Amino acid sequence: MGTLQTVWHKRLLALLLLIILIAAALFLFRSSRAADPDNASLESLLVDDGQVSAAFTRALIPGQIEFPRDLGPHEDYQTEWWYYTGNLTAENGNQFGFQFTIFRRALLPQQQVTLPDAPSTWRSNQVYLAHFTISDITNDQFYFAERFSRGAAGLAGAQADPYHIWLEDWQIEQLGPQQVHLQAQTEEVALDLILQETLPPVLHGDGGLSQKGPQPGNASYYYSIIHQDSAGTITVNDETFEVTGLSWKDHEYSTSALSAGSSGWDWFSLQFDDGSGLMLFQIRNNDGTLQPASSGSFIHPDGTVQHLDLEQWQMEVLDHWTSPSSGARYPAGWRLQIPELDLLLEARPQMSNQELNVSSTYWEGAVTFDGTRGGEPIEGQGYIEMTGYARSLDS
Repeated sequence: MGTLQTVWHKRLLALLLLIILIAAALFLFRSSRAADPDNASLESLLVDDGQVSAAFTRALIPGQIEFPRDLGPHEDYQTEWWYYTGNLTAENGNQFGFQFTIFRRALLPQQQVTLPDAPSTWRSNQVYLAHFTISDITNDQFYFAERFSRGAAGLAGAQADPYHIWLEDWQIEQLGPQQVHLQAQTEEVALDLILQETLPPVLHGDGGLSQKGPQPGNASYYYSIIHQDSAGTITVNDETFEVTGLSWKDHEYSTSALSAGSSGWDWFSLQFDDGSGLMLFQIRNNDGTLQPASSGSFIHPDGTVQHLDLEQWQMEVLDHWTSPSSGARYPAGWRLQIPELDLLLEARPQMSNQELNVSSTYWEGAVTFDGTRGGEPIEGQGYIEMTGYARSLDS
């Protein structure tokens, strides 16, 4: 009998081991599909899914943004992101930049979701993706990370009041009026920052409706909080720095926001030393032209917003940098002129390599600039994002 029990126990253990191995293989297979750039990537967030995306709500009417309601999620739109960048200085003079973005992507329109009779806290129609970077400018080191999760079982989610966006323990959380707490960390770096809003939200485009192409609905609802005093800590390889500086927030939600033939975009967020700010985006076409819907906003120190159309500025690329990882060749210096504002600027990256190689490959980094406005010297810092250089969005 003892021998039979021993054989049975061995067979049972072998069976359990086989089940565990099969489960692990299925998990790795699904994880590899989720991380495949063709199935889940930043680039896919603004590409039309045809019949599926046609059933989502589209951005069509100006003046639809309300607070605090629209701080939170908009699950009837296919794509959404809460996006923070900033330039920070440590007490010892070290310079840092950061990006912390949480994306939401709906798998199906709400009306197409069929729920089975058995409820489950693990079931969700929403997928969340987050990118987190630290630019250690003083030491010329760039750190980046990416996470995915389903919007279920408390793993990831978003809410408007109180404002809270999270993906596992990476989170954006309201502390008080116009004050939020950012937290993100990896094995190498960590960010723990409190942001205090000092200018009200800026609505871009036509009352918050930001057109991205000529077709109706090829648009997003888009607002920014361009000036947030920031203080906290950055940790790099177990060394923690007390930092202060300025942060910028974007919140954008849409369905199919790019036209066919678009190769990528260049996005600029600049914070001037006089309290003003500038947002510009230009969408590049495969034939080398720019999408006429490219536009921007100049924000005066009192918060007044001046809309800018593409024909109101001239942009010249002064230099390039080629990534040793992807082979992509990115602009690495710009001259910007806006005659209507009597503004002339030259901008340059604070360090060359700020390229993310995750499920998407793109450049997102801290920049510095100087120039004149109205003949008076002006300078500042900001962030620039460049997509579609490693692979066209239309490929």
